[in-house]
Formats: sequence, structure tokens, C-alpha cells
Amino acid sequence: MEYQNQIREAVFYKRPNRFLAEVELDGARELVHVKNTGRCRELLQEGARVFLEESGNANRKTKHSLVAVYK
Repeated sequence: MEYQNQIREAVFYKRPNRFLAEVELDGARELVHVKNTGRCRELLQEGARVFLEESGNANRKTKHSLVAVYK
């Protein structure tokens, strides 16, 4: 799959709601947008490796979107 912006690896911690996830990126915890609003409970487990796409929109509430998880 091809993405328009830079992809970065992070560690998943929790999902406060269906649109947000808390991840650790570069040693700091950050909220990111979740593109797949489905349950994903079997994939998004604490400590899972996830991949984030950086947003090019400076007006967004989150700087990254969660686009993939390593299983």
C-alpha cells in the first residue's frame, strides 16, 4: 500500500474512544486519529506495534493517523 506522507512506527497503549488511540512515539505519549472505527479489539492490544501516517494538515487536532498494526 502506498501512503502520501511519512510512515512512523509507534507502540499502542489504549483506545479511549473509537476515533482516538494513545500511542508512544519517540518516547512520548500522543493521541492519534484511528481511521478504522471498527472494534479491532483483537489487534489493538497494549504494547502492539502500530504504524502512523503523518498528516499534512496543520489545523487537525491530531498530528498522525493510525493506519496499520503488526500482528
